[in-house]
Amino acid sequence: MSGAGATLLSPSRRSGTLTRVEDGSESGRRLAAMVGPVGLWSSHLQWQPADVAREAVAEFERLGFGAVWVGEATGKEALTHASILLAATSKMVVGTGIASIWARDPVAMANGARTLAEAYPDRFVLGLGVSHPFLTEPRDRRYERPLEAMRAYLEAMDRAPYVGPASLPPPRVLAALGPKMLGLARDRAAGAHPYFVPVEHTARARRLLGPIPILAPEQAVAIDSDPQRARRIARPYMASYLKLESYVKNLSRLGWPDQDLADGGSDRLVDALVACGDIEATLARIREHLDAGADHVAVRVLTEDPTALPMEDLRAIAAAM
Repeated sequence: MSGAGATLLSPSRRSGTLTRVEDGSESGRRLAAMVGPVGLWSSHLQWQPADVAREAVAEFERLGFGAVWVGEATGKEALTHASILLAATSKMVVGTGIASIWARDPVAMANGARTLAEAYPDRFVLGLGVSHPFLTEPRDRRYERPLEAMRAYLEAMDRAPYVGPASLPPPRVLAALGPKMLGLARDRAAGAHPYFVPVEHTARARRLLGPIPILAPEQAVAIDSDPQRARRIARPYMASYLKLESYVKNLSRLGWPDQDLADGGSDRLVDALVACGDIEATLARIREHLDAGADHVAVRVLTEDPTALPMEDLRAIAAAM
């Protein structure tokens, strides 16, 4: 990355190593240094054959992004997918954003993550979340009491027996929106990886987390010189997440009225959650999150075709930074 934004936005590579189970200690600072200020949140990789995904993530690394985050819904299994991407890169950090706690038992999650941490030291981050009922029910699991379920799950992970080669668990972060889950991320993880949040949430989350845990929000962007066209690209993303109770409750908690949340969201809400416009609009939104207290911003580039890798946009972002 080069240009005027390089000092502010270029990743600070691997200054420090992770030495123990993440528990809200100074490990959050070391993790922030590892991933750098700007990474990618890529749903597009879910749609790609493995060979295409490997080529794409190698290009992400060459462009200078510090980390790539991949989700888990009904597509590729999160830990297996992470292993494919780690094998295709040499420095980039790969994080799950998120691995659902309902998808595997705590021992399987803990030991799968340890396996990746042993193979790729200081390059894997285990992002954990409670997901959503419509994704949990097909697993024949009951979605209930998510905060208590996450707390019990973390405790069970910490007790998990492991007889493989001696290696330390990778850092873990939680998909935390509300104050109680953010508190758990502060106390029992290296920090938080919030999703579908405006900058105002980042400021509140930093105050609750305190200065040590990492705060790494996802930020969607729709890149088009015409903001109206950019909003049209953003609309399907908005509509899908405004159907989910946890995100609507979070926005209501932040003070957004019902009329802004209805019918796929008002233009005002679209602009708060998606950086719509040219490359400078993307860079400006990244800076806003960093100024509000984020350590790392995971940029999700929205495209009209959700399966199409946005390589031109990513090259443009990297060049601008």
